[in-house]
Amino acid sequence: MTPLPRQNRPPRIADVRGAVRLAVEGVHGVTRVAEGLHGSIARLRPPLGEAREQPTRGITGFVYRSVRGASSLVGAGIDAALGGLDALWPAGPESDAVAPEGPRLLAVRAALNGIVGDHLARTANPLAIAMELRVAGPPRPRLLLLVHGLCMAEAQWTHRGHDHGQALAARLDRTPVYLRYNSGRHVSENGAELAARLEALLAEWPVPVEEIAILCHSMGGLVARSAVHQAQQAGMAWPRRLGHMVFLGTPHHGAALERGGNWLHEVLGTSPYLAPFTRLGRLRSDGITDLRHGNLLASDWQDGRFVRRDTRTPVPLPAGVACHAVAGALGRGKAAAGDGLVAVDSALGRHAHADHRLAFPAGHTLVVRGAHHFDLLSSPVVHRKLRQWLAAPRPGGTSR
Repeated sequence: MTPLPRQNRPPRIADVRGAVRLAVEGVHGVTRVAEGLHGSIARLRPPLGEAREQPTRGITGFVYRSVRGASSLVGAGIDAALGGLDALWPAGPESDAVAPEGPRLLAVRAALNGIVGDHLARTANPLAIAMELRVAGPPRPRLLLLVHGLCMAEAQWTHRGHDHGQALAARLDRTPVYLRYNSGRHVSENGAELAARLEALLAEWPVPVEEIAILCHSMGGLVARSAVHQAQQAGMAWPRRLGHMVFLGTPHHGAALERGGNWLHEVLGTSPYLAPFTRLGRLRSDGITDLRHGNLLASDWQDGRFVRRDTRTPVPLPAGVACHAVAGALGRGKAAAGDGLVAVDSALGRHAHADHRLAFPAGHTLVVRGAHHFDLLSSPVVHRKLRQWLAAPRPGGTSR
């Protein structure tokens, strides 16, 4: 049989199983929202006050339990059938069960991981993305690590036909290494795993590594900063090879949209009639809630995911590394608040409190007028600046 082109392949069996499990869990969640609202109405609670959910009783409770039980039974049956089919499916390069994902399916899966990736990982759902480092060229002494943002995957570095990684690799004689990760997990968890994987990559690289540069987009900058800090704390070797870090639209001090989502979560909790809908607010993944203030470490969220105050431990830019930041600005003058997702001040590391400010040197920042958050991935202005920055000698080192 002639294999289908990759972009037209049907979903893998593992992905279908994951989708079925997630659908069943969705039915359970919606049912609980409806039951919570039904219970508040039935008990004639006042509109404001303690928002305490209680299961319904009697025939009503039996109906809700039956819906959840029936959906679990159907879901378990479908999962078992697909599991049997997966075991019987012939392994090989033409097998849809083991074939690589096409770009469209990968994009959907990456978006799903950004929204509920923490839940997918905790429940061992096949849709959960496992972290990988993908080498995209012959091994050279100089590496360029690319770390994508929330709800994205490595393929989405290609934007409007341009890929900073491939373009810079050809120009600057670097090997591009693309990170794929589950952006719904805590930034600190992804940072710790990335640190360990880079240490292993450095040990296995077939030629001596002279320098590593990291190019990050959005949340990827938080993951990279967390990885560097945790690696240095653990005494790993690879940070000593780190020469450059460039942040494109990274919310170093958080994103306003997530702070708005947390405010809505708290407001809904003030009424017993709205409290059941806070389940929808809790759908925000660990990774998304880390974007409220720009959490990097596990201690930053140990008091809970929905704490409004900024509990971060200040983490400065790594010493001895040339660090650069790029921000998009859609408006002009005072109206240039940001790129639609990240404020200019957050992207450039500015903060009202001195201990949280990131000391990007003069000439190491760029504001691109008229650029949306995702325009930074393909902007010719950004690309020219990247070439200039990454071609410069690393601190204490030499240029190529």
